Amino acid sequence: MLIETETTPNPATLKFLPGRTVMEAGTRDFATPEEAEASPLADALFGLGDVTGVFFGRDFVSVTIAPGSDWRDAKPDILSILLDHFSAQMPLFRGPSAGFSVPPAEEEVTDDPADAEIVAQIRELIDTRVRPAVANDGGDIVYRGFDKGKVFLRMQGACAGCPSSSATLKNGIEQLLRYYVPEVTEVRAV
Repeated sequence: MLIETETTPNPATLKFLPGRTVMEAGTRDFATPEEAEASPLADALFGLGDVTGVFFGRDFVSVTIAPGSDWRDAKPDILSILLDHFSAQMPLFRGPSAGFSVPPAEEEVTDDPADAEIVAQIRELIDTRVRPAVANDGGDIVYRGFDKGKVFLRMQGACAGCPSSSATLKNGIEQLLRYYVPEVTEVRAV
């Protein structure tokens, strides 16, 4: 089995492509060792000590290492864990906790039912134009809400903590949404 790697715009994150489906649907983001306990693979990666984030996409795993860590040291260990996991066809999750990332409730912005058409347009643009591009960089962007012209998005995987993420939000996503949905005035990360 060959696992390819790709760099991402975030120098602390590498994208690992095992050549097979990782998640059938959705994504899953692990930002702490406690969250990673839901997945034998994420748990093993956090167990290395240098790993500070793991993200499962459709056909990739993004791994983020701590500041001061060196990819020359971490990459062989990460590849070994990924190779063992996928070669043995081990389950991605323990027990019934299958799949999707559920951000904490305090990040949720309740959409006004009067904005249903606007929200549908925003979601469509994010799903068809933004998320595929961001997935290429080893991350994901999830819609969290719309309130008085402001769109709230959660950045995951390589996008979370990426030095260029604010530029992506303001110069890319915000401009795109404002162009197609005039009611959008601003995009914010939550």
